[in-house]
Amino acid sequence: MNSPSSATPAARPRVLVVGGTPAQLRKARDLGLDVAHVQFPDAYDRESWPHVDQALLLDYGDTDRLLPLVRALHAAYPLRAAVSLFELGLLPAARVNEALGLPGESVGTVELLLDKGRMRRHLADRGVSPVAAAVGRSARDVREFVAAHGLPVIVKPVRESGSLGVFHVRDRADVDAVAARFRALDGAWTARDLTDAGAFEEFLMEEYLDGPEISVETLSFDGRHVVVAATDKETGGAGFVEVGHAQPSGVPAGLLREVTRLVADFLDAVGLRNGPGHTEVKLTSRGPRIVESHNRVGGDRISELTRIAYGVDMERYALAAGLGVVPPLAAAPEPRGGAAVRFLTPEPGRVVEVTGADEVRADPACAELRLDVRPGAVVSPLAWNEDKAGHVLTRGATAAEAVAHARRLAAALRIRTEPAP
Repeated sequence: MNSPSSATPAARPRVLVVGGTPAQLRKARDLGLDVAHVQFPDAYDRESWPHVDQALLLDYGDTDRLLPLVRALHAAYPLRAAVSLFELGLLPAARVNEALGLPGESVGTVELLLDKGRMRRHLADRGVSPVAAAVGRSARDVREFVAAHGLPVIVKPVRESGSLGVFHVRDRADVDAVAARFRALDGAWTARDLTDAGAFEEFLMEEYLDGPEISVETLSFDGRHVVVAATDKETGGAGFVEVGHAQPSGVPAGLLREVTRLVADFLDAVGLRNGPGHTEVKLTSRGPRIVESHNRVGGDRISELTRIAYGVDMERYALAAGLGVVPPLAAAPEPRGGAAVRFLTPEPGRVVEVTGADEVRADPACAELRLDVRPGAVVSPLAWNEDKAGHVLTRGATAAEAVAHARRLAAALRIRTEPAP
């Protein structure tokens, strides 16, 4: 634990940020907050230090170790709330708030959003967004679910995000094989990649939801839900990995109003009261249906799209939720323009050459370029979000213009690979 400040309790609100990035810590500091930070030891570096007053360095998923340390920190440096903008930090933050009697989303709400099986049962009990679903552990469970609900179906982890381990079961051969294929994923990811160490012991089976998918980005203020943006999505690869996003959504206004009502009903049903929500919705032939939701900002640069397209910094609102530091939004904002992100998905293999980066960065439409590979790196087949090689984020007068820019600039960035030995 370190403190560059005096031991006298600060007049400024002190927030405990669980996980996250140096940029998010800087935003908390810029909001006038004192910052206590919980982070994995190898993820805490000199970029974080200037923005942090106290730091606890440990595996924060181990709440049995975390809570005694946070209690000691709170006794010396009183906290107003624990927050996290990162999937792995949501439940630890909720447990800290519960243990210390601080405001924030309840452990029950966070658990409900993380556990997709429980969420489906909870919604079914309330008649919100009905979707046939069940939790299984074996090939027999899959066969019985298909016998009851027909094909196609989706099999995916009960917990986890990032399109990890999602299978589209289309025919009888898939029915018989999917349980073994799902179990074979065990050990393919590190504990830090997963929200649950037993992620592959059981799976969620759901009826397949047809139609395009969007996400709805919300901010809630004492139970009043404001839709800040809707995000159009494009998927690619063998599964459901998202390869592009755009705002504002091109969904017709009438359908978007229906989606907005559904999302508000959903947030009420799960008990989310304050802060951000990122809710994925399928626009099916039977009407909108909830896919899943998280009490955090959207990943894959969605928050940056919202900042460009709507002028709303979702991360600032998330960090300050319930503290009275940022004035609440009175109503949904109007778009100021378009924004899009295109993810880089080169052919799998060893990277031989990367060209075009300087030209892409210099393009007036480019808001951000991130390259996660360099010569010598190995590109994996596109199986989940972390297999992407980077992204190009663009702005335009409209979403369509921003999407066109993103595709053009992504094509101009050439990542040449060769088969890996």
